[in-house]
Amino acid sequence: MLLVRLWSLSCGSAPSGRWLLTGLLLLALAGCASRDLTPIEAPPSRAGLSMERALILSHAQQAIGTPYRFGGNTPDGLDCSGLVEMTYRAAGIRVPRTAEEQFRALPQVEAPRPGDLLFFGERRKATHVGIYRGNGQMIHAPGNGRAVVSVPLDIDYWQARFLGAASPAP
Repeated sequence: MLLVRLWSLSCGSAPSGRWLLTGLLLLALAGCASRDLTPIEAPPSRAGLSMERALILSHAQQAIGTPYRFGGNTPDGLDCSGLVEMTYRAAGIRVPRTAEEQFRALPQVEAPRPGDLLFFGERRKATHVGIYRGNGQMIHAPGNGRAVVSVPLDIDYWQARFLGAASPAP
């Protein structure tokens, strides 16, 4: 009812009606804009992560679907260690180029956190690396003819070849 009355005032011939409606609308909008807003929280999987880890995971997620290319470390094509190098570089962290070099050079951790590296191979030689996504998932570049994917880690293949985890990110 109030809106109808205000509308009729604003559409009337008297200029004061338009000013009244304009003033009331400005007051209403100012009241909305001045209230305290609650910040939007990060999704649970990213909550509590450093900015570097969040960037690593974001870039790894964006790489899903990128074709495998041996020796590749660009969005045009990636191998497993190239995926790691590219995503860590985007977060301002330098890592060695190959899975074996990364495994030997980076600080090992017992319990990986999202953004940490997971190494796989045989006889303590790392032949594959992926990025731990959290919740038992890994993002990795699987090999020729395939693209970067996210996979569960509870598969026998990965469990039998797991060498360890490293944490180059803060």
